[in-house]
Formats: sequence, C-alpha cells, structure tokens
Amino acid sequence: MDRIDKILVSQGIGSRREVQKRIKSGEVTVNGEIIRKPEFKANAENDKIAVLGKVLNYSEHIYIMMNKPAGVVSASNDNHDKTVIDILPDEYKRKGLFPAGRLDKDTEGLLIITDDGDFAHRMLSPKKHVDKQYIAQLDGEITEKIIQKFKQGIIFADGTKCLPAKLEIYNNDKKTGLVTICEGKFHQVKKMFISCGLNVVHLQRISIGDLYLDGNLPIGGCKLLTNLDKKLIFVGNLY
Repeated sequence: MDRIDKILVSQGIGSRREVQKRIKSGEVTVNGEIIRKPEFKANAENDKIAVLGKVLNYSEHIYIMMNKPAGVVSASNDNHDKTVIDILPDEYKRKGLFPAGRLDKDTEGLLIITDDGDFAHRMLSPKKHVDKQYIAQLDGEITEKIIQKFKQGIIFADGTKCLPAKLEIYNNDKKTGLVTICEGKFHQVKKMFISCGLNVVHLQRISIGDLYLDGNLPIGGCKLLTNLDKKLIFVGNLY
C-alpha cells in the first residue's frame, strides 16, 4: 500500500505538486470512489485507479532520463561525492534506483536511471549492440588515420581491445568528434582518444540506441521515459 500521490507521480501523471492539486480537485478515483486526500493509501496493482476516468496502467518499475551534470558520480551512493541519485527530484526517488551504466564524474548528458535490472542489462550488454553516441571536444584535430583506428577497434596500452567504433568530425570542427560505441568500458571514450594522441576536453553523451537527450531538459533535469522512449533504446534489438 502506498500513498495515492506517490503512485501517480511514479507513473508520470505529473510532479508531486501537480498530482496533489489534481487529487484535491476530485480528478482521481480509486475503485470508483473520488479521493481528495493525497495521503490516501492504495494498492497500485490491485486497486482500479483512474484520473479523469482514464484507468491507470500501473508499471512496477520506473525509468528516468537525466541530463547528468558534471561533478556528480554515476552511482547509487558514494562516501565522498554527490551522486546522480542524490540529485533526483523527491517525486522520482524510490528504493532500488541505480544508474544504468555510468558516465564519468566530469561527463555530462544522457543517463538512464531505473530500478529494473533486466532492462539495464539488456541495454548495456555489448552483445545487444545498443549504440551510445558522444560529442567529444578535443585538444587536437581528428585525422583520417584516427578515424580508421576507431573503425578497426582501438587497443589500449594494457592490451584491452575495444569493439569497432565510429568516429566522425562534428559540425565541420576537426577538434570535435561524434563517437558511436556499443560498449561501456571504464573511461572508454577518453582512453580511445588518448591512444590516438588526443585528450578529451569535454564529453557529453547525446543518445542511447535511437533515444536522444531531450533538448529541452536542462543540465541536472529529469523526466520519466515513455513506453515509446524505452522502445527507441532497443530499435533493431529484440527486447
């Protein structure tokens, strides 16, 4: 049993303030009865919850898009640094949340936060070939030789070999690259460029699969993924 406002927020009906306003105005029913108290307890799976007559199709898990800011770590908890879970709006917080994959502390952009382990595994497994795209600003120019090295698969100094990746010059700026990879080794994009004699000055992830970072989402902002958003991640993949 959970508060009715918490249930509705978890399903993307609105922010906590918006949901509470809708409840108090009589827009929400539970088993046909109008509920006007946000603290009313309901069973999300068994009770028939409706908003303006439209029955809520409750989803057990939550899927959040974050435009991750620099300076926070991609972890559920950390003893030294602020985490992406720490900066989530209260209405999105629930037990078991974790970032699906990680972005370096100083890397910005698209990050998915969820409590669905199976979903995260499918999204992150190299075998699923879910592409991730990054915009990398560099301290030197991209050459055709470097592009070919990415295409062949970069090999790090310790012998670790990356899967073939795509590198393109972004916006006709040879110091800015659009990188597409389908795996997520530790500091991978930075290490790939270091192996080619370049350093990454700024890094932003802009897409996972065919899901792109919402251009209207401010740095540090969050939004719930729709069912279509989730499908876009796995376009061309069986999920």
